[in-house]
Amino acid sequence: MTDPATPAERPRPAYGEYATPEEQAARIRRPEVTTALENGQSPAVAAAAPRPPVTPAAPTTPGPAAPGASAASRPRFFDRILTFALLGYGLFSVLGAIPAAADYSQFASTFLGVFGVDEALSDPAGARGWGLAAALVLGIGWLGTFALTWINLRAARISFWIPLVGGFVVNMISAVLLIAPLAADPVVWTALQNGLMG
Repeated sequence: MTDPATPAERPRPAYGEYATPEEQAARIRRPEVTTALENGQSPAVAAAAPRPPVTPAAPTTPGPAAPGASAASRPRFFDRILTFALLGYGLFSVLGAIPAAADYSQFASTFLGVFGVDEALSDPAGARGWGLAAALVLGIGWLGTFALTWINLRAARISFWIPLVGGFVVNMISAVLLIAPLAADPVVWTALQNGLMG
């Protein structure tokens, strides 16, 4: 029977409550010290052991893209090609249409000649402002379309639809401006309707 005056021996702690501060610091900083202590070696011996050489991380250089990344970037590549092709076609068309619209008398005679109308505008000088307005809409419209497309491309969004929509809207507005003087001249308009129906 144990003597009640003698304190019972405490069991050895399982989680290192009695570790010295040096042992704790060694375990935190050096995993090999932890291994040495678990094997019953002194932390000083393990700390004196040479550390394994640290290999520097390989520099990250862009290598071949992963299959998923290349598949994701393929639509953007084709979108950019198509977008710039549409912008180029639009610029080519606008550069050809602006001089024609600005010279409205020549435009009107060519347009009416296509439909076999021999009538001429009664006020060609008054119609010239409509041609200049149409030319201005074409130029500003293309620049605005280009700016919106560029902003959308910089944001990495699909952009081919912007030149399509911009071209449609700008051409519709300029067509209305070019037809307005012809529709305002009753003789020319009647002859044009007869030419369209005949």
